[in-house]
Amino acid sequence: MFFDGYGYQGTPSFEQICRCYSASFIEKPEIENGDKIIMPPSALDRLAFLRIDYPMMFELTNGASERVSHCGVLEFIADEGTIYMPYWMMQNMLLQEGDTVRVKYVSLPKGTYVKLQPHTKDFFDISNPKAILETALRKFSCLTTGDTIMVTYNNKKYYIDIIETKPANAISIIETDCEVDFAPPLDYKELKKPTTASKTLEKGKFSPFFGTGRRLDGEPIPPVDSSWPKDKGADVPNVNSLSSKTSSSPNFARPSQGKLVFGSNFYRTNEAGKEKTESKQEPPHQKQRKFQPFIGKKYSLRG
Repeated sequence: MFFDGYGYQGTPSFEQICRCYSASFIEKPEIENGDKIIMPPSALDRLAFLRIDYPMMFELTNGASERVSHCGVLEFIADEGTIYMPYWMMQNMLLQEGDTVRVKYVSLPKGTYVKLQPHTKDFFDISNPKAILETALRKFSCLTTGDTIMVTYNNKKYYIDIIETKPANAISIIETDCEVDFAPPLDYKELKKPTTASKTLEKGKFSPFFGTGRRLDGEPIPPVDSSWPKDKGADVPNVNSLSSKTSSSPNFARPSQGKLVFGSNFYRTNEAGKEKTESKQEPPHQKQRKFQPFIGKKYSLRG
């Protein structure tokens, strides 16, 4: 432990190195709901000779991790060379039980603006989060940019990050009008904007059926718009999605218009090239042959 500037000359300089422990070591659970620490009585004796501002505020520094935070003081009843602090504050400064921390008296300006960011969306599910936050911050003396404070409500802990403070990185929030702003919670996910491809699909018309159709009687079918009809009396679009020309395999060529094929005689003749002229569609202005349901030779079982 050491003191830099004992203070008999009236200079406001106080600095001390102590070992820190959480509130569970002193049975003072109430200090968890705030930012105040418990210091030894000798610190009060030395601070009494200094011209300082009240309430007293201190700068805490972890030399190993170079983490800096600020706090107030609740009581001076700790053992010599020891301070007790909230456990959430120890977590912010990456301190373990019994680690050393430097305590220095500082004077902080009154805050005018602070921006907060809750860790979860549950904080905004509270009926009146602003009133709960105002009540919780009454137990705090100061706020430091980069810290994470803890607010307790209905036996549930809410962690809130200090994103920004004005007019300095550390401000006093005692008896001051401070504007509070909220950033989106850490677990908040923005809705994905539709991509250019999806927008293009939405602009296009819905086409449930497209392609060409075939009639059993061989009559030609007038062309029909592939889009879905808007009127109730509009014709139903064609069902078949592929024409006979899209088949790439000669063994599974489809029959030409106006013919019904039973068995495999059609496919054998198609392979030999005998039906090439029939597979071509006739121009619309030419009249097609009359539909004949059954053609070919007849055979008798008696020979």
